[in-house]
Amino acid sequence: MKNIDWSSLGFGYTKTDYNVRCHYKDGKWGAVEVSDSEMLSIHMSSTCLHYGQEAFEGLKAFRGKDGRIRVFRCEENAKRMISSANYVMMKAPPVALFTEAVNKAIRLNEAYVPPYESGASLYIRPLLIGIGPQMGVAPAKEFLFVVFVAPVGPYFKAGFKPVKAMLERKYDRAAPNGTGHVKVGGNYAAGMFSTHEAHEKGYALSIFLDSKEKRYIDECGPANFFGIKNDTYVTPSAHTILPSITNDSLMTLAKELGMTVERRKIPVEELATFDEAGGCGTAAVISPVGIIDDPESGQRITVGSPDTAGPWSTKLYNHLRSIQYGDSPDTFGWVTFVE
Repeated sequence: MKNIDWSSLGFGYTKTDYNVRCHYKDGKWGAVEVSDSEMLSIHMSSTCLHYGQEAFEGLKAFRGKDGRIRVFRCEENAKRMISSANYVMMKAPPVALFTEAVNKAIRLNEAYVPPYESGASLYIRPLLIGIGPQMGVAPAKEFLFVVFVAPVGPYFKAGFKPVKAMLERKYDRAAPNGTGHVKVGGNYAAGMFSTHEAHEKGYALSIFLDSKEKRYIDECGPANFFGIKNDTYVTPSAHTILPSITNDSLMTLAKELGMTVERRKIPVEELATFDEAGGCGTAAVISPVGIIDDPESGQRITVGSPDTAGPWSTKLYNHLRSIQYGDSPDTFGWVTFVE
């Protein structure tokens, strides 16, 4: 294991020893190759650079108390990349190739998988891009699939504590029938200006509204939104929202814990009625939201205790993390081992 101060890691890039790559050319995928370079050599007219033909995923590996390395819901990430690739007309790696590349990247960088109870994990970034010379707006004929990894700490410096959010009414993250439901870079680029403004004003993230009516909750920064009241877990449903694997896992656990789960439109006025709220995704699992400000109206909504995560959020967070680290039984078949 590398000599790293695991407890002080933030959510950023750390160089590891190797990454893995695979090319799609002449109608077929090649062999998985190993590289020690952090650089990609691609043609300057590649479609990923000009027409946004790219997709990516994010998942994590965890070292358990038993020393074994567990990967959380790798197959679901593979399926989501296929969905993203199909929508922007790319050739996606099959599930078997995706999982092979992920496991190989982890094995090659096993020394960077943080120790148990360090609070850190190994973040895995699969990336698919359209490459090769292309001038017109048309799908690429060649694709590059890359998997690289980096040890990471908490997404927010404060860790599992409520953050302040800003209600975003000016900017849209995704169009009603656009790419919001797939994991492509354009969705994140569209949210960057709002996120920058939010940070400048002292907020951790922006809560976006639907771009058509500006009436319903969309996403919570780069994550799915959820609210909790009356022992009910409520999360938005819309074509613009990315199907979060973390959110799907939390909904499953919520039902197991006896909660009611609702996936539906959430009117912005309903925010004031929640006892707990937050964003959920791979990076942070759950980011509790304690304060939501609406700059347009000047309204401030306090959700539960602004300084302490709510009881249901805490239970769900701890339960999911316990499965990821192997401390609780994985009765759902979510975890795979890297041998």
